[in-house]
Amino acid sequence: MRSEAVAVTAAAGLGEGPLWDAERSRLMWVDLLANTVHEFDPATGDDVLAAFDVPVAALALTEGEQYLAAAGHDIALLSWPDPVLTPVASVTGGSRTNDGGVDPAGRFLIGTMADESSPGDAALFVVERGEPRQVLDGVTISNGLDWSPDGSAMYYVDTPLERIDVFDYDPDTAELSKRRVFVDLSGVPGRPDGLTVDADGGVWVAMARGGAAVRRFTPDGRLDHVLPLPVPHATSLAFGGTDLADLYITTSQLRMTDADLARWPLAGSLFRVEAVGVTGRQSHRYRA
Repeated sequence: MRSEAVAVTAAAGLGEGPLWDAERSRLMWVDLLANTVHEFDPATGDDVLAAFDVPVAALALTEGEQYLAAAGHDIALLSWPDPVLTPVASVTGGSRTNDGGVDPAGRFLIGTMADESSPGDAALFVVERGEPRQVLDGVTISNGLDWSPDGSAMYYVDTPLERIDVFDYDPDTAELSKRRVFVDLSGVPGRPDGLTVDADGGVWVAMARGGAAVRRFTPDGRLDHVLPLPVPHATSLAFGGTDLADLYITTSQLRMTDADLARWPLAGSLFRVEAVGVTGRQSHRYRA
């Protein structure tokens, strides 16, 4: 990848949660280890940030001017550009919230994460109009999730399982059923982290922990594209820009030594790959 693909040269300890806000033409993202939320303006190249006293793990659009944020174990409204977190709900399990997304009906699905020495101690929750309820237990590191274009399937990553699973999804009730393996990733470098689904139903997954790539799978689970990165940890991804034709990718410096950082000086940066050949979809908005 050429250096021109670097949108923001950063040293994010754990970049995550990219979210394209089409109304403002901004890419929001977070650095979990620094407790910061970033706002990137592609038109100017400016990247401004706000720091909080809790790790912000995931962001979502709302029907108002605020964002929804998973912060610690709280689900909070995030005002911007005057950054204030206002909790509206809390979830349990694990050490904190991790990845999340809004379903076609406007609910926020958010997972928690546990240490791998305590497998199964985390869970997945749905937050509907401020009320959380658990929809999946026995989770270790709840990670990327997104829906098929018609909303009938939900793709999901529990990172230590080294695979992408898919559920039948009922948009009327948020019921998950018929869990099965969509793609087994145990035989490829790295571990799966965040994911997104494009307008054609292709599933893009960021490969962290030495994966150094983003992989795309067709709706029938066939690998059809590998996008290599000049850093070892790809953490999450989102489509953005004009016509949602660009792919933004967050990365991290997690567990990297000084020697590692000398070898991969762009680790922790935000990448943008223009015109990947397919477009994304508008993110759903949380309905309070």
